[in-house]
Formats: sequence, structure tokens, C-alpha cells
Amino acid sequence: MPYDIRKAVKDGDAFYTVRWSPIVKADKYTIIGSVPAMGGVAELYYKDSGGKLNLYMLARSYYGGLRATLRVATDPETEQDERRRAVLLAHEDQIYYRYTLVESQDDMSDVMYFFMTTYSPATRFDHSRRYDKIFVKEIDSGGLVTI
Repeated sequence: MPYDIRKAVKDGDAFYTVRWSPIVKADKYTIIGSVPAMGGVAELYYKDSGGKLNLYMLARSYYGGLRATLRVATDPETEQDERRRAVLLAHEDQIYYRYTLVESQDDMSDVMYFFMTTYSPATRFDHSRRYDKIFVKEIDSGGLVTI
């Protein structure tokens, strides 16, 4: 199954289907060997002491691709954001990710807007302004649905 974002438009509204890759434990060799160097969206999680996965980062990558973005975002030596770096250091060997590919920057913006307004309503994030309403359905082979 392709891990990508598909879109249907009806009456000025966009209906996106996000097909997530399986959740994978972050390892630089796994990322290099399996994550495409293409544009897309990724979610990063840490596993807490109770075994629960906690979302701590939603990333988009167009230029450079997801492979490069995930490599930097999962390595405390290369991560520049202090909050995310602290998560990596506190949860070493307990970082997980999943991704989905998307070729259009506008579609990526719409999906990111939907997720950001769901996860963090106080954070301002712009969408493409092409549609009146944006709807997202998630499909995940591991059964993890976040919205």
C-alpha cells in the first residue's frame, strides 16, 4: 500500500485521505534505508514509562525530503530546537515516527493546517486558501489514529 495523501474535492471542500506508514522505532539506518527522499508529512512520538506513544512533533518536508528531515529530527546531535532535543535526550531509544508522502505543497499545507488546528488550536498555521473546508481521514496499518 502506498503511504501517501489523496484528495477529493466536492462543492468547494477538500477531503483528504492520509495513508500513514507503520510506526517505526527511530534508527538512522532504518531511516536511511526505508524513508523516501520525497516531500511529505511526518509525526514523531516518544514512548513514556507507561508504554504510551506521545506525539511531540509534526513535521513537513518538501525540499530535501522526509529522509533528511527525519534523520535530523531524531538525532539529538543535529536537532537544533532545544525542546525537541530535550525530548530526544530524555527518551533515548524510545523515539518513533510515521510518515506519508505528498507531492503538492498546497495539499501539504492544507493537511498540516488540519492537524495543527486539531493538535494545537492556539498555534496559527495557514492553509492554501483554495477550499472552504478541509476534512481529513487517516488510515494507518497499525491502527493508530490521532484525530
